[in-house]
Amino acid sequence: MIRLLLRVLGHEYAKPVRRTVALMTTTAIAEGLACALLVPVLRALFGGDPAAAWPWLIAFGGAVAAYAVLRFRSDLAGFRSGTTLLRGMYHRLGDHLARLPIGWYDAKRVGEVSVTAGPGVLQAMGVIAHLLSPFISACVTPLTIVAVMLAADWRLGLAALAAVPIVAVIQVWTGRSMAAADAESAARGHEATGRVIEFLQAQPVLRAGGRTTERFRLLDDSLREVQRAGRRSTLAALPGVVGLTLAVQMAFTGLLVLGALLALGGDIGAAEVLAILVLAARCADPLLSLSDIGGKLRGARAELGRLDEVLRTEPLPEPHTPLQPRGHALEFDSVVFRHGDRTVADGLSLSVPEGQRLAVVGPSGGGKSTLLQLLARFYDVDSGAVRVGGVDVRSISTEALMARIAIVFQRVYLFDGTIEENVRLGRPHATEAEVREAATAARLDEVIERLPGGWSAKVGEGGALLSGGERQRVSIARALLKDAPIVLLDEVTSALDPANEMAVHEGIERLMAGRTVVLVAHRLRTVRRADRVVFLDRGRIVEAGTHEDLLHAGGRYADFWELTTAAP
Repeated sequence: MIRLLLRVLGHEYAKPVRRTVALMTTTAIAEGLACALLVPVLRALFGGDPAAAWPWLIAFGGAVAAYAVLRFRSDLAGFRSGTTLLRGMYHRLGDHLARLPIGWYDAKRVGEVSVTAGPGVLQAMGVIAHLLSPFISACVTPLTIVAVMLAADWRLGLAALAAVPIVAVIQVWTGRSMAAADAESAARGHEATGRVIEFLQAQPVLRAGGRTTERFRLLDDSLREVQRAGRRSTLAALPGVVGLTLAVQMAFTGLLVLGALLALGGDIGAAEVLAILVLAARCADPLLSLSDIGGKLRGARAELGRLDEVLRTEPLPEPHTPLQPRGHALEFDSVVFRHGDRTVADGLSLSVPEGQRLAVVGPSGGGKSTLLQLLARFYDVDSGAVRVGGVDVRSISTEALMARIAIVFQRVYLFDGTIEENVRLGRPHATEAEVREAATAARLDEVIERLPGGWSAKVGEGGALLSGGERQRVSIARALLKDAPIVLLDEVTSALDPANEMAVHEGIERLMAGRTVVLVAHRLRTVRRADRVVFLDRGRIVEAGTHEDLLHAGGRYADFWELTTAAP
């Protein structure tokens, strides 16, 4: 468990974690030794001179006080380590998730990542703060007391020691038998979380279909599976809980019988038997708690395993010796890219000279948006090369590449903050005048004027308090503020009303001026001013040329143009 924890966290946390474990172990030993002083205390109290118990009582009080100080320090160290590890884990997980390929984030992982990054991290990092101390105490304190029993009377000590392997075997067996049930419970929980998210996202569809009063079958089925998995997990844990309880009770009963026989035979005094039974009773509580602690540790270990799996997922490799692009021309050289079983780009080659505009059109699913994602290195190609400024994007550092590219997507995501905070994502250290200038160029100032709060108006989670056109203006203002030499536009006006489309077009024209542009569009009127147009279908370039040349050729592009312009 500790090795897995350190692997997940990174070895820079090894020393503080080991110090905390050592302090907790010392505290558990001190607890056992403090309990050991009960033997001479009881021997004196039940002997011929009860007053002789005073020195032992004072020593016992001092030992308890020392144990209390150690316990306070170990618990405090555990909490401090836990909060430090939690902060470090969130930073490490966040940095790693930001470096993973976009293709890794499929629909299945929405629920998994949300659970792992939320309660999963809290549960895993809570091991140090909440679970490690009681677990060490439940293991080390009874062993210390058994060692004291061996010193007091070897026969009773051996009888107590015989219970140790039995308890260990039961714990190991319980852990192994629970592994499958725990894994199933976790999987069902992640699936249910994904279904809850799906249910919330599907509200517009459900309400449009008049289905709001009906049960959402997929979510209901998922929740029933969670219930069944929880029931199976509880039933699987019962044999271990019952077995541990019986083993502890049988060990105590055996010590009681053996102690009584030895006392009746005159081989040991009644006070010694009573003291050892008190010590044995003191062992019972932490041993019985192992069932509960073990279950929580298994859950934490499972979460650590999932975190480890995420952190061991390889991000896109960074170049050892990054190269600087020479200019801002773009090139696809015999690019082949597969997404799952589907070939999205099949031997694709094209180039965009610096300062020119390329429009990419074609049917849905033809691979248009993938071109933009390959340029931004959201994925790596399977073969061929994507070049920016004559340099393969795999040889450019991520920071240098993204500094040269501004992207405006069809679906704009805004963070739950103010409009100004969302615009400043383009260039956080821009001056107020530069932010206002970018907003004016994107015609975002019109939106700000009518919003209560103006620049300080909250946009809501995902920009829910703004319309689609307003969100798009924020996105364009953000790209304008970034002032990157390469602009990638992905269907930015396909879902806008005419008024917003006109405003957004004005902002886009400002954004594209003097820059290298790749524009993906369904509304072909937006590609008329492109220097070159390519028609993409099934990952291959079917036609390429200027807008007028392709219309005169009467091929796929001309048919597509006629179809879209004829649509109302």
